Amino acid sequence: MSGTKALERLRKKLTIENLWLYIIKIMMDEAKPLKAYDLKVKLRERFGINPPAVTVYTVIYRMNREGLLVKRVVNEETFYEPANKGIEAFKQGVLFIEETLAKLKI
Repeated sequence: MSGTKALERLRKKLTIENLWLYIIKIMMDEAKPLKAYDLKVKLRERFGINPPAVTVYTVIYRMNREGLLVKRVVNEETFYEPANKGIEAFKQGVLFIEETLAKLKI
């Protein structure tokens, strides 16, 4: 998707600015706690999204603070997993996107 600035903005809004959706999706699919670095790698591998590490860490921090993630420390390593609130927010977010897309279809 290239060509216009409008399309570039759309791509950024639907990816980088909404990383929380992709992070929850990865965690739900993996079904195990993950480290922040692992999430950054999987964002690139699965979705072709390659944000700066600081962006990923900031989003994870905010998600944890909001109660969307559960943080666990095991042997001095920090892992994250989706909280029920995060899974519910993900489902609502996807539903919103589907409803919006249905309204925009030609």
